[in-house]
Amino acid sequence: MEATWRKSSHSGGNSECVEVAVERTVGIRDSKAPSAGQLTVSRRAWSAALRRLR
Repeated sequence: MEATWRKSSHSGGNSECVEVAVERTVGIRDSKAPSAGQLTVSRRAWSAALRRLR
């Protein structure tokens, strides 16, 4: 099953941003180099990171 990658609405169409795929786990990758790999974290870890960033 292919992940659905999303860019931030704040990217303004710029290709220099981070993409996120929220599935059973959360994938994070560089939009400029999507084939270079991804960082995968648990949904719990992703939620904790977002709370700290806000």
